[in-house]
Amino acid sequence: MTATDPVANLQTLIRCPSVTPAEGGAMTALTAMLLPLGFEIDRVTAREPGMPDIENLYARLGRSGPHLMFAGHTDVVPVGNERSWSHPPFAADIADGQLYGRGAVDMKGGIACFSAAIARHVAKRGAPDGSVSFLITGDEEGPAINGTIKLLEWAAEKGERWDACLVGEPTNPDQLGDMIKIGRRGSLSGKLTVHGIQGHAAYPHLADNPVRSIIALTEALMDPPFDNGTDNFQPSNLEVTTIDVGNSATNVIPATATASFNIRFNDTWTAETLKAEILARLDRTAAGHALRHGREPARYDIVWAERPSHVFLTRNNALIASLSSAIETVTGRVPGLSTTGGTSDARFIKDYCPVVEFGLVGQTMHMVDERVAVADLETLTAIYEAFIERWFANADV
Repeated sequence: MTATDPVANLQTLIRCPSVTPAEGGAMTALTAMLLPLGFEIDRVTAREPGMPDIENLYARLGRSGPHLMFAGHTDVVPVGNERSWSHPPFAADIADGQLYGRGAVDMKGGIACFSAAIARHVAKRGAPDGSVSFLITGDEEGPAINGTIKLLEWAAEKGERWDACLVGEPTNPDQLGDMIKIGRRGSLSGKLTVHGIQGHAAYPHLADNPVRSIIALTEALMDPPFDNGTDNFQPSNLEVTTIDVGNSATNVIPATATASFNIRFNDTWTAETLKAEILARLDRTAAGHALRHGREPARYDIVWAERPSHVFLTRNNALIASLSSAIETVTGRVPGLSTTGGTSDARFIKDYCPVVEFGLVGQTMHMVDERVAVADLETLTAIYEAFIERWFANADV
């Protein structure tokens, strides 16, 4: 099959029901697109005790430098209530200029367009003067343990080195050309447990209600603000996402109260300095005797989530300028450079090479009736093709 048509590429990929952790045929379909172009392809299955096996793909065209990586994922989130979809989520139907299907924008569409872009480049100019690789995981929407992290490690152990990476996540809020992601905030999560003494609600002096303390402690986590933001990042922000006592009775004072929280942080902080600040806030608040009317300071413990995401910012002029120029040439728009939003697998790739993100408009990702404008697929392919040409002309390695 030819891979020059992004619409056909995307329809093929959407028709593979690759809901995390299932491969669903998506890696096989991508292999069929890339093999005729001369790519060498490895299918890498990653394993971890207690976790599902994940199939990943690494493909490379060329053996010399400079080396450009395109990264992404073929796994998708569940469809939810399939009856709520106006078109079957894995049919890839086209209606009124829109292509419907789970993964249309997040992010099989980006993979389809980059595949078409490199296929067109090869057809018009031959292989690039250097190397292009695809690093594609099936575990981005899942726990991300057997995905990009392990595929990067596997490739690096084989001697693979990269000079730059483009991640095809949907970065544009309204229209193609709005935004390039040049970094991401860090992410740190934790679970706070306050310990009290269970008792009868009518005899509070014999008990110790942890709810009183957890309300004050969570307020201390959220206020005052951690910072006012920096030149490249929004202010750090902590959100309490759950508070629970696990108590179904109305006349029982609970023994414990728990709260989960997540903070998205800028380059004012590291995960380690944030942990220290959070513990200091909790200690000061827990020691407030007025809160507990003569009792000892509130007793709490905290469990931090493994693998916090670290903040990063890309400052590679050749990469950013090549992509910005390609976007402006194709769309007439000058893209904004942003670090907003959540995390992506770019947080792992940044340890190996400079990385930016640019893909489709993300308004319908993870929604019922996820869809992409057919015209946007052609536009993004043209942007990617122009970017490939410019990056290899400008790469300083």
